[in-house]
Amino acid sequence: MKGYLPKKRINSSYLPRLNYESLQLRWKNYWFKIRGTWSSCPLTCPINRPHHRYIFWSWFGSFLAIAATAYLSTKTNTPLLMAPFGATSVLIFGVPDSPLAQPRNVIGGNLVAALVSLTILHLFGTEPWTMGLAVATAIGLMQLTRTLHPPSGAVALVVMMTKAPWQFLLTPTLEGSMILVLCAVVFNNLAEERTYPKHWL
Repeated sequence: MKGYLPKKRINSSYLPRLNYESLQLRWKNYWFKIRGTWSSCPLTCPINRPHHRYIFWSWFGSFLAIAATAYLSTKTNTPLLMAPFGATSVLIFGVPDSPLAQPRNVIGGNLVAALVSLTILHLFGTEPWTMGLAVATAIGLMQLTRTLHPPSGAVALVVMMTKAPWQFLLTPTLEGSMILVLCAVVFNNLAEERTYPKHWL
């Protein structure tokens, strides 16, 4: 028949195929990663329970450090305390051997986060996107400068949420951080099984 063109057969080998086995394997791996473990085996526990004496020194050191900082705040009428310092105390007294708890990280991380967030605050104001930008940039710069300190992410948010002035960089950030590090050096080394810091720089 004139004008009739036969239909071309489509080669099925060129069609994209869903590899269900690969998808299933990916899902299994993803599930195992987020599931973690429910076992109480010491090998799989994230943190072993420390000795009672170690817990006492963590309690005693953090109590004295926060109490001393609060006392100095009231006596000098200077705001030396902020909420992220509670998290800093967890690190410098609870896990003083951690690289994230060393003086370079405590003081440097808090300063980097405060400086970054103050700059963003005074350039762009406080908006949802600037809050995200402040925390994200603080994390990136802390990694670049080897001063990563988890509570410093909260420092960046405190700056943005309170619309802090430039004075915040000195008080409470620098002065408060130095007081906490000084307390950690004094009290951690009173215990025989503790040595703090592992390194200064």
